[in-house]
Order: sequence, then C-alpha cells, then structure tokens
Amino acid sequence: MASVLARLPASPLMVVNGGRQPVFGTIQKLAVPTIKERQDRLAVIAKATGESSDSSIVKSVLNWDKSEDRVALVALGFAGVVGFWASINLVTSIEKIPVVPSVLELIGLLFSSWFTYRYLLFKPDRQELSQAVSKSISDILGQ
Repeated sequence: MASVLARLPASPLMVVNGGRQPVFGTIQKLAVPTIKERQDRLAVIAKATGESSDSSIVKSVLNWDKSEDRVALVALGFAGVVGFWASINLVTSIEKIPVVPSVLELIGLLFSSWFTYRYLLFKPDRQELSQAVSKSISDILGQ
C-alpha cells in the first residue's frame, strides 16, 4: 500500500505583480517568493509498504556498471524521449485545428456522463465496477 500527501502551490513563473494577476500575456514582473514562502513551497510525504517489484529494466539501470546491454538501455531511454516529444507535438497540432478541441471536449463530457450513469449512480452497478477493477488488477499482477 502506498500513499502520497503533497501541498504544491502555483509556480512563481505563473504569477506576476506580486500574485495579483495570472499570466495571460507577457511577463511584466516576476514575483519572487520570500524565504518563508519557499520553505512552505513543497511538502511531500510518501510511504510504501509491501514487497518491492523491481522490473528487469530498473535492475539493469541500478546495476549500470554490471549491465551487459547498455546500448539497449540507452536506446530505450532515447525512444521514450522521442515518443514523449512526438505525443506533445501531436496534441499541440490537434489543438490548433479550430473545431477539433471543442468536439473532443464534447465527447469527453458525454462519455463522463454515460460512465457516471452506467457505473456510479446505483449500488449494484458500483459493485459490478469494483469487481471488474479487482479482476483486472488480479489479472495484471498474475494472482
């Protein structure tokens, strides 16, 4: 079981004029937080219990000196960076098309409404969803 507690205020780059206006245009003046605000900036508590499930990739990265497949690890990391970059560019391109973001937002609202009606409103449906999620988790973990 793992739990995470975080308190993360807005980044100082997103605030101008002492925090009174959000950034919509050009940055006129960058608000610099005081020492007390910096101390309160980030508070994260992470707890994990149970067995560790390190995959072979994680073990290979942790044992970099003993690893026999360094080229494969570097290629995997490069492929991940390229995939991330490509997905960001794809989303940016789709957002530039005038009608598509509105249509996708409408589809998201309709699907969310249907999901709420289908699985969350009534108790037997919530139990069915819970059983389906539990079955999927046990299938993934091989139990």
